[in-house]
Amino acid sequence: MPRQNAWDPSQLKPPPGQERRLADDAALLRPILNQEIGDQEDLGPVLVAMCGLPGTGKSHFARELAKRIPMLVLETDRLRKVLVAKPKYTPGEHRRVFRVCYLLLDEYLGKGIKVLFDATNLTEDFRQPIYHIAEKRQARLVLVGFTAPQSVVRERLVARQMGRDTAGYSDATWRIHSRMRPFEERIQRDHLLVDTSKDITGALNRVVAQSSLGGCRAE
Repeated sequence: MPRQNAWDPSQLKPPPGQERRLADDAALLRPILNQEIGDQEDLGPVLVAMCGLPGTGKSHFARELAKRIPMLVLETDRLRKVLVAKPKYTPGEHRRVFRVCYLLLDEYLGKGIKVLFDATNLTEDFRQPIYHIAEKRQARLVLVGFTAPQSVVRERLVARQMGRDTAGYSDATWRIHSRMRPFEERIQRDHLLVDTSKDITGALNRVVAQSSLGGCRAE
């Protein structure tokens, strides 16, 4: 069962003394993201949330989805590198990136914008803010989980590490994937599970169809 009652929305607030940095981070990212909103049909807010380990194909799916339907993409790997010139991927840096992403998700959904959140979102604790924001903004929530055979994931991550895959922003390696894998939790809400080692056309079409319904409910 979802652990909704264990999560406190006040966790979205920055710790005392860090309010200014959160405001500064948001101010830095807004001009970049505002230029990428594009022309969207006014059907109400939609939040498409990616969930999956590094190398499972989230960002590739996100790029293909954005070709089919106008969406504002918040990709944590990319935004981290805007905020931090040389990321160290510490817990504090991780919290900083996600805190500003949650703030911006809330803002853009509040304006009726379709948003795609490209992040690992591996556990229900990490997904609780997504659920809360979607419900608060009465946004349609489309959850997409990603998987692929370990051999395929390893091949992708090795190719990325060797510079053969330059399309994405992630620095994750096979070692990082292996370290994170034991912490992945099954998505407790209705979701689409995509094996990206197979043809993703059908999954893309399903997400486009759900996103085109516009806002009104969090699934």
